Amino acid sequence: MYTADEWPIACKMNFGSKAEDGTPINDAPVAVWNDQLEQVAELGFKYFDPMDDWIQIWDLSAERYKEFKQLLVGLDLRCAAVSIGRRSIIDANRGLENLAFVHRVIDQACDIGAKFVNIGFQQDLYPAQKEALWFWLANGHQDDRRNWDTAVERVRDLADHAQQLDMEVSLEMYEDTFLGTPESAVEFYNAVDHPAVGINPDIGNLIRLHRPMPDSAEMYEQVLPYANYWHIKNYIRDEDPQSGSYMSAPVPLKYGVINYRQVIRRALALGYQGPFMTEHYGSDWLGVGAENATYIRGILRSALRRKKY
Repeated sequence: MYTADEWPIACKMNFGSKAEDGTPINDAPVAVWNDQLEQVAELGFKYFDPMDDWIQIWDLSAERYKEFKQLLVGLDLRCAAVSIGRRSIIDANRGLENLAFVHRVIDQACDIGAKFVNIGFQQDLYPAQKEALWFWLANGHQDDRRNWDTAVERVRDLADHAQQLDMEVSLEMYEDTFLGTPESAVEFYNAVDHPAVGINPDIGNLIRLHRPMPDSAEMYEQVLPYANYWHIKNYIRDEDPQSGSYMSAPVPLKYGVINYRQVIRRALALGYQGPFMTEHYGSDWLGVGAENATYIRGILRSALRRKKY
């Protein structure tokens, strides 16, 4: 069990896949990487999650990868996890290609010190999602139940690999996929039935949707017992039952509809010991992420001081 000050709280590297001059970030000078990583370290982060839409560390040459790791040492930054976005291992056209990619990421994540690889079944954004103010305002991919058994088999394959390296796979909740509701996520987790697999209880991905939604605390209660890595974010939300209209927008953790002081304390009581990754869309995502990290650490400090979880 970590202390509150030691608990891994990672920054999501949302700088994008290109430098300011348009150069692909993998090809950018080390000074560009250093500038971005310095901003993260200056705001107090000790951990980061590179995602798969920033520097593709698994595609770097040996020399450039060494330079990247040297930057981390110099800035005292560690990789808590590597999250993979829209590369579903059951994609109809690229499923096997994506499966091989995740295996490659597991090896690279292990080399850089990460203990978790986060995957989901979300797929490429549809044109309407790309045109919307927020991509979740338009409908996207929906998983086909006929692919359930294939998904279970492939996650077990990844979990076997992760377990050999003393790592874990985390399954990210996301609408209209096999992990799209708490009930479905737990059902899928139980079907996989592997000690190196847990759930990423990213209820924020659901609470932002413009559709009827259960109470967030009730949803968390179902999935927190199985959580091993946590993308954490919050939204304001309003709904008018008479007109059927909905509204949501990203906000810092302590201002949204999810009461994270209550939820994090509940997670600790249920035995949660995994890292957090602060995630925020729009505005100063990095500044909000740092504010969220301070908020989380304050809750951890208070909770751990009052009760030994």
